[in-house]
Amino acid sequence: MITPNKKNVKLDALLAARLHDPFSYLGIHMEPDRALVRVFRPNALNVWIKTSSDFEPMAQIHPSGLFEWHGKTPPNTPYLLRIEENNVAQKDAIYETYDAYAFPLQISDHDLYLFNEGNLRQTYRTFGAHKVSIAGIEGFRFSVWAPNAERVSIVGDFNRWDGRVNPMAAHYSSGVWELFIPDLPSNSLYKYEIRNRDSGKILLKTDPYATRHELRPNTAALTPSNDLHYWQDMEWMTNRADWDWLHAPLNIFEVHIGSWKQHPDGRFYTYRELVQHLLPYVLEMGFSHIELMPILEHPLDESWGYQTTGYFATTTRYGSANDFKFFVDACHQAKIGVILDWVPAHFPQDSFALAHFDGTALYEHEDPRLGFHQDWGTHIFNYGRNEVKSFLLSSAHYWLSEFHLDGLRVDAVASMLYLDYSRNNGEWLANKHGGRENLEAIDFLRELNIMAHEEFPGALTLAEESTAWPAVSRPTYAGGLGFSMKWNMGWMNDTLSYMQQDPIHRRFHHNMLTFSQLYAYTENFVLPFSHDEVVHGKGSLLVKMPGDTWQKFANLRLLFTYQMTWPGKKLNFMGNEFAQVQEWRINHELDWRLLEHEQHRGVQATLRDLNHLYTNTPALYQLDFSSEGFAWIDCQDADQSIISYLRRTSDGRFIIVALNFTPVPRAGYRIGVPTSGNYHEIFNSDSTYYGGSDMGNAGRIVTTGKPWMGLPDSILITLPPLAGIVFSLQK
Repeated sequence: MITPNKKNVKLDALLAARLHDPFSYLGIHMEPDRALVRVFRPNALNVWIKTSSDFEPMAQIHPSGLFEWHGKTPPNTPYLLRIEENNVAQKDAIYETYDAYAFPLQISDHDLYLFNEGNLRQTYRTFGAHKVSIAGIEGFRFSVWAPNAERVSIVGDFNRWDGRVNPMAAHYSSGVWELFIPDLPSNSLYKYEIRNRDSGKILLKTDPYATRHELRPNTAALTPSNDLHYWQDMEWMTNRADWDWLHAPLNIFEVHIGSWKQHPDGRFYTYRELVQHLLPYVLEMGFSHIELMPILEHPLDESWGYQTTGYFATTTRYGSANDFKFFVDACHQAKIGVILDWVPAHFPQDSFALAHFDGTALYEHEDPRLGFHQDWGTHIFNYGRNEVKSFLLSSAHYWLSEFHLDGLRVDAVASMLYLDYSRNNGEWLANKHGGRENLEAIDFLRELNIMAHEEFPGALTLAEESTAWPAVSRPTYAGGLGFSMKWNMGWMNDTLSYMQQDPIHRRFHHNMLTFSQLYAYTENFVLPFSHDEVVHGKGSLLVKMPGDTWQKFANLRLLFTYQMTWPGKKLNFMGNEFAQVQEWRINHELDWRLLEHEQHRGVQATLRDLNHLYTNTPALYQLDFSSEGFAWIDCQDADQSIISYLRRTSDGRFIIVALNFTPVPRAGYRIGVPTSGNYHEIFNSDSTYYGGSDMGNAGRIVTTGKPWMGLPDSILITLPPLAGIVFSLQK
């Protein structure tokens, strides 16, 4: 027996959990005249090894749990161990398992090369925990990137969270560690225990590539199960590949799952329950897509999901990954798309996650002038590091591939593009050219968009970008960032600022309604009324509206009419559609009881009918991104706060929109029309059905034969107060 005071460098390193190369000491080794097998089991009373004849005892050569066997010929590899363990729960437990150090490493040099080059876009198939079979033995292969570690171990319930038991093997200079643990069941809790090679600091980290996490506030990963989902959305996916989204309706319902609806006891609705409740609601309301606020794993409810810690895991708050696949599949079968809010702009400081993962700034920058968001108290990814790029691109690939998602809404793009984002002088570092542009982030975003559009035809990428950065939604080959679309934050801010004005003062702010036409076709825009506009003291959309109660509701109906008839795709946050009164509250469901009141039902009916009108009227969507699809009839009637315009299709069909932003009805109001004939009022936000005063234009309106506003004919209409109306030419 080796006595504790006898010098053995590798044994000392093993016992101190500092053994860098466990395969050099553990497992099978050939000596000049015999075979040696060495096993470390610190909780074992006895260990036997299966040889060609039978189980033979191994000698305990160190009291800490080191066992050895010697034989003339080596045992068949992999070899089976029988272990008698001092198990408190079962007293002395005996079980059989294969030795982890009898299995060769599996990750190919080619994959490692691609990963280190930043070009492995499916790292989730290589890294993390994967159930595999080696030599007919099932178990889990673990791999992780930790280049500045002296030692990395897999720890969990299965080894009593002891970092000495399952140290991993390093793949040369790649910084990647790997180990196969045989016989390990699914649903086993695990983490990585990492010892930094310079400081010796011990870190306990959740697997960055884990696809399952335990329920918050616990933070361990779980080995995945083999449950499969059999997709039934082939028709949707086939059609999506040929989808002409530039000229198609896109009407997005933004949802936070945990606060859309809750059970009476406060429980969240699960992904599967959403199929029974959310999906029928979206269909009835006439939306084309659901955009989910981040459902990637995150520890804190109050972060809304934007402080992600699991970039490859659906949050267990609402169910399993298979449950989420069931939800997406059901949406697709109902012809509803699903977009995911995805956050590559920053990650939180939580010590169990990515921050200083191996004791160094691995995923982030060491210098806070490059690597820390002061606004959010979060780290910024090092987009110029190849392995980080592989990680992020693979995360995007994972969600689009494994979950058939129809798009990614990329959060906080502006914070990625500018090195001085929300920073004062002296708080940021210039790029190599002396500029403020984050060149590495720009390259990353372009690669992201190229990958998404090439590998997932019909899938969208949507940028939340709040500055005037040019060509965000233009192809990369034309110098753009390559996003499909960009949120029009300028239109949103101008519109809400205008609507909050008392109508008597709106005449002085008329340009807020018209200004966006000067840049409307420089990008492929989405018109968003998102969650950001109804939190942090900003008030709900209804509360923003001026006037008495009737005027508030009329203003809101008018706002939706403007949004749904203006060029650009559409997005509304949950609760907007029925005039939520309270600000959005993360820990409360929406105020569904408001629908007991006629005015709230009226707003809901307004947006529902507008949604269906939008989807069924090509003039409202076909040329959203082209100036040919829009023409002013009159943009200059500031004194009466009225605007009117045409929306057109490529084959010349059109509709007419007139909006009155004052509470004064306008009878006999003349507007020009491009074609003589009979016009029909196909929508009126002042209808009594919506809670309005029912003023409008019943029946036909015949052109007068009088040219007006540069158009060959005109009609005389009645414009209701604080209302919008839509006309179509009768055939």
